[in-house]
Amino acid sequence: MFLQNPGIRRQVIVSLCCYIGPILGGYGGGWSGPIIPKLRDLEQSPLPYYLTEAQLALVGSFAYLGAIPGPYITTWLLNSKGRKPCLIGAAILGVIGFIFKAISKNLAMLYIGRFLTSVSFGTNTVINFVYLGEIASANIRGILMSIMGVMFTVGSTMVFSIAPYVSYRVSVYIPLAINVFQVFVLFTLPESPIFYAIQGKRKEMIAVLEDLGRPNDADKIVSTADELTETNTSTIKEWKELFMVRSNRKALFIVVVINVLQHGSGIMAVLFFSAAIFDMAGSNIDSNLAMIIIGCCQLVGSAVTPLFIESTGRKRILIISTSVCAISMFTLGLYFYLLSKGFPVVYTINWLPLVVLILFFISYDFGLGIIPNTLMGEMFTSNVRSKGSTLTLTTSWLFGFLVSTAFGAFFVTIGGHVAFWFFSGTCACALLFTIFVVPETKGKTLLEIQQSL
Repeated sequence: MFLQNPGIRRQVIVSLCCYIGPILGGYGGGWSGPIIPKLRDLEQSPLPYYLTEAQLALVGSFAYLGAIPGPYITTWLLNSKGRKPCLIGAAILGVIGFIFKAISKNLAMLYIGRFLTSVSFGTNTVINFVYLGEIASANIRGILMSIMGVMFTVGSTMVFSIAPYVSYRVSVYIPLAINVFQVFVLFTLPESPIFYAIQGKRKEMIAVLEDLGRPNDADKIVSTADELTETNTSTIKEWKELFMVRSNRKALFIVVVINVLQHGSGIMAVLFFSAAIFDMAGSNIDSNLAMIIIGCCQLVGSAVTPLFIESTGRKRILIISTSVCAISMFTLGLYFYLLSKGFPVVYTINWLPLVVLILFFISYDFGLGIIPNTLMGEMFTSNVRSKGSTLTLTTSWLFGFLVSTAFGAFFVTIGGHVAFWFFSGTCACALLFTIFVVPETKGKTLLEIQQSL
């Protein structure tokens, strides 16, 4: 029904082009999982020597650490050069990174490649949140932005389904080909109308809005163009406005807290140890197949959200998601507590961890894995959106890195039940925070959201 409108079709096509980035991000984020076993085998590894466990750990951790600096490089470029050039630049950086990984002959080249692709992902993520939030109509903005989470899951499912069964080189050539295709596709995108408003280019802004089927939004954006242009005079001023303007300060608090709680749910830690948890459950399923099952469950959860996000609302979906995540993690913790105490009942329900993990991943990707990112693209004023998104992602990625790193030690030293109950408590905090603090943004324009804040 929506697609009968030429402008909406154009928005969807533009969004599809942007979704290539999250697919590559999901592929790159999960790449180390099936690749690390290959690096341990000299017959499959591109390197002529064995790596220590610490060196292998760094191959994985660059997925978090490498994503952090990229957005800071581009925050000032977004408002001075435009969203489109930054998207293209991030994609080119990814191509260079994949080339380094493909031709790696030593550990340094592998680290450089992993780092560059992670920088590309971190940069692309921030720009996409800003760009899609600005080109989409209010009635479908939530749908288009939530699909980014679906595409990230598509990428991770791809790598779990392909990389274990092909050579190291082929596992890199596939995303490299997709990345090269992305570079050419991004040249076809229009520039953001908000960027034209910031630059005072009203004719170009109106032309883009008409192309996107949003001519009725022109007057609203034109009426704020002078203000946006004035606030773009200084990067320092933009950072000040992020903290000094009440609506931005409130938006920053909300999105930082909900994104930190998102990573505190233990999603990456549980995903990393999911194969081990399958084994502990007494399952005979191959660990590679187990990861494919987890990826498919995530895909199911994330694919459902765009169907309901505009009718049900962000807040209600987040409440449902965090509730189920909290219950499932508490149940998993209870199982491991009983296991550690030697209760015989656990041996009759060794299927429970598998069921709980499936429930957790579906519920997480239904809401907690998607809605915080959607809110991040909606709640800041246009001139500070890139900086607010950058600061939010940096904080949440650092917290996610710490949680993922600590989980292994917790699991071994004090028992899995403590870690899972911590995750359950974090999800419960996310539930309470959603109920009492997170606003509903369904159906509101970006300006209306700012006014409500």
